[in-house]
Amino acid sequence: MEEETRHQGSSMRVAAAVSGGMDSLLALALLQEQGHEVMAVHGLFLPAASSQSSAAAALAEQCRCLGIALHILDLRREFQVRVTDVFAAEYRAGRTPNPCALCNPHIKFGVLWERAQELGAEGLATGHYARLNREHGYGRRTLLQRGADRGKDQSYFLSLLPATVLKRICFPLGTLHKRDVPSALDRRGLTPAHPGESQEICFIPDDDYRAWLAANVPDLPGPGPMLVRTPQGERQVGQHGGLWRYTQGQRRGLGVAWSEPLYVLEKDTVRNALVLGSREEQLCLGCETGPANLFVPVQDWPADLWVQTRYRQQPGAAQVAVSSGRLVIRWQEPEERPAPGQVAAVYDAEGQVLAGAWIKRALQAGETG
Repeated sequence: MEEETRHQGSSMRVAAAVSGGMDSLLALALLQEQGHEVMAVHGLFLPAASSQSSAAAALAEQCRCLGIALHILDLRREFQVRVTDVFAAEYRAGRTPNPCALCNPHIKFGVLWERAQELGAEGLATGHYARLNREHGYGRRTLLQRGADRGKDQSYFLSLLPATVLKRICFPLGTLHKRDVPSALDRRGLTPAHPGESQEICFIPDDDYRAWLAANVPDLPGPGPMLVRTPQGERQVGQHGGLWRYTQGQRRGLGVAWSEPLYVLEKDTVRNALVLGSREEQLCLGCETGPANLFVPVQDWPADLWVQTRYRQQPGAAQVAVSSGRLVIRWQEPEERPAPGQVAAVYDAEGQVLAGAWIKRALQAGETG
């Protein structure tokens, strides 16, 4: 059942990032069994709370039983500046941010990795469901690759990591399936501090981002016109409650009676207008991104490419060009309109990540990008 990933094939001093959940706990145990010299690092990201204290206490006991040193790292200030403040600013600006894709390069594989190196770590391991191809990549580069469990694959969220970091990290769960993790922990006599699934966004109680924004972010944009795009032009059908309450592609909860289902096409911040349209109008042929994070030079890319713009989305076949450092993506078949502020990840046929970038806007028919 467990084909256990070894980091570069030899023993090294590895810091395992542990959260209190089952995935990171199993990753910690696997590293120790593989013969690495292991330390555990637990980042404090959220304002002080009893749940954090209890998780840290449970982690300390687990690490004591395993004979592994636990280091508690206070990263609350960095997390606020690089993740929660940016999350709020993006919604205020009319975009739909992806906090996990923000956190990974800046916090988990950024400042947490820097602190781990100060403690003597040579590598960093996490409980992500992703793999690393260290031997057969383009020009023998170390490449990020989809995890074996496609239902839990997290390579999409990792596509903005600096390529240089890939040589120093490992994902012990990359070849495993989530369904096998509880039994693997049971066999080792290990019980996670938080046995349930993690929240979708760790700092949002009950995954209700609207309530969190309303309670924590001042000066959010207020109500404005809700417009339906028709062949005869735009028609106002009501008022929206603030653009930050909606996201592109949203269908439910719009509160509009119409002859066919309506979708959010655009959050027009200039007019403070929410633009709605039909399913057909919600589809688009491509998108444009900000600066691309390239793992492989464009000239080495294969002819067949796939692009994913949402976590649960099946990637679509596409043509991808790089213009002035940004990605210009055109799908072979119309796809759901992507949300500015989300990530576009480019894959090859083997599920290796070639590039990632923040989405800026959808391309309309006839645009060249």
